[in-house]
Parts: sequence; structure tokens; C-alpha cells
Amino acid sequence: MEKKKRQENMAADLITLTGKEIERVLEQLADLRVRVFREWPYLYDGSVSYEKTYLARYVNAPGAVVVGAFAGERLVGAATGQPLAGEVEDFRVPFERAGFDPAGIYYFAESVLDADWRGRGVGHAFFDAREAHARALGFDTAAFCAVIRPADHPLRPAGYAPLDPFWRKRGYAPANGLTVGFDWPDLGEAAATRKQLQVWMRSGLSGG
Repeated sequence: MEKKKRQENMAADLITLTGKEIERVLEQLADLRVRVFREWPYLYDGSVSYEKTYLARYVNAPGAVVVGAFAGERLVGAATGQPLAGEVEDFRVPFERAGFDPAGIYYFAESVLDADWRGRGVGHAFFDAREAHARALGFDTAAFCAVIRPADHPLRPAGYAPLDPFWRKRGYAPANGLTVGFDWPDLGEAAATRKQLQVWMRSGLSGG
């Protein structure tokens, strides 16, 4: 019991990384993404080598950020972001087609956290840090995407609670009719298939 109590009281150290600083966490972040994204609702059957290549773009992307949560030297969580104008086409184009100017939106990409560190407020800290970073760059609007899965999906865990209330508490809301399509291999799939993600947005970052 005493050991469990000590673990619950442990706090992760949050460090905001930009530019070349991001290189120090690429290996650990790639591994963390593969492990966490195997869970519902992502069900992503990825590889560390692919993830390292995909994540390396943040090193040279203007305005990009990685907020790392560390337990000592171990990365136990991370949240990333960059201006939407610099994002890959699959994410950027749907906004343009919906009439949004990517130049005015900061995009929050992945947010992953080791299961042992959930429920300790790290998720809120991730949003706080990324919003502060976006605000410092002059952005007033932020957006992210959430995977869309059917309620009757056979791999949906019993008692699963969506994060919608958490996101709404942060001031985000689904952008009506705005979804993004992205390809990845689900667990058990031989090849990547297109998945749909719902866009969530919040304006008013400059107001704090």
C-alpha cells in the first residue's frame, strides 16, 4: 500500500522541446507511440522505425513543439504540435476545403501517455503547454483530430469512456462536418486502410 501511495504521488517533469532539442526524444517517443496507439481507439499496428522517420519532421518544422513528460530520463508521455500550414496534406487539405485558412490554426497532433501515468493531470498539462506555445506564436485557434470508431466495434473495451467531456472542458468542440482521412494498418490488418478522424477546434487562445 505504501509503495502504491508513493507512485500515485509521483509527478512527471514536463519539458517543452523545440528544434534540435526534439532529437533527444525521437527514439523514446517512437516507441511510446507504437505502444499506446495499439490501444483503443487507435488499434495501430505500427513500427518504431516508421515512427522515428515520421516524427523527425518536427525537428526542422517552424513552430513545432514536443512537450515531454519525464520520469527521470524516461519519457512516459508526450504531446506534439505544429502550425497547420506545415502539416502533411492529408490533415491540411480538409480544413482548406471547409473554408478554414491553415495559416491561422495551430494543430495538436499526437498525445500519448504511459498507462501508469494516467489520471494525474498530465493530459491537462499537455494542453496547457501546447496552448501556451501556440499563443506565444500568435495563434488564436487550435485544432486536433479524434479517431472515429463505431460504437459496436468488436474491439471496443467494455465500459470505455470517450474523452469528449475532457476536451469540452478545455473549450474544444467538434467542427461540424469536418473530418480528416488518414491511412494506417489496424491490428490484424495486412495493409493500411483509411480511417476517419473528427476535427475538434477551439478559438480564443489569446484570451488565456
